Amino acid sequence: MITAAMETEYPRIYLYRRIVQAKLFIEKHYAEKIDLNNISDEACFSKFHFIRLFKSVYQKTPHQYLTKIRIDKAQLFLQEGKSVRDACFLVGFDSISTFSGLFKKEVGISPAQYVNNYQQRLADIKRTPLAFVPGCYAYMHGWNENSNFEEDSKKWFRIFVRITLNK
Repeated sequence: MITAAMETEYPRIYLYRRIVQAKLFIEKHYAEKIDLNNISDEACFSKFHFIRLFKSVYQKTPHQYLTKIRIDKAQLFLQEGKSVRDACFLVGFDSISTFSGLFKKEVGISPAQYVNNYQQRLADIKRTPLAFVPGCYAYMHGWNENSNFEEDSKKWFRIFVRITLNK
């Protein structure tokens, strides 16, 4: 939260705009070697003033936010089949051990366990797809344990493509 003293110095919207600009900078450049100096320069604040303002708005320090963005992006890379090593370096970490430690702290499991869990979930979805579909949705489409989901998924994909291309 921006304090009353800060409001008298700058209009609130001006401060928020600069903080959001720094947040967008983090999201755009997460894979690069950026640090607090780069980010605070983007917002045109001193490092320490910037940290206070950023944390008051987002409840995280800029470094914590950068780490979260990197870990979130790494999860997507791991889901795409990238190795832990590749995901680590693609999101801007320099060390696999640092990446693994921060990943485990943020996600609750190691990157390797995350990949195993993700692959297991995909296998479970293929084996018992109805377990992952809300009952009302399955009922609405007439799906049951005997449904041919491979054929249905092709049909729905064709409909989706037709609708998407006709926009």
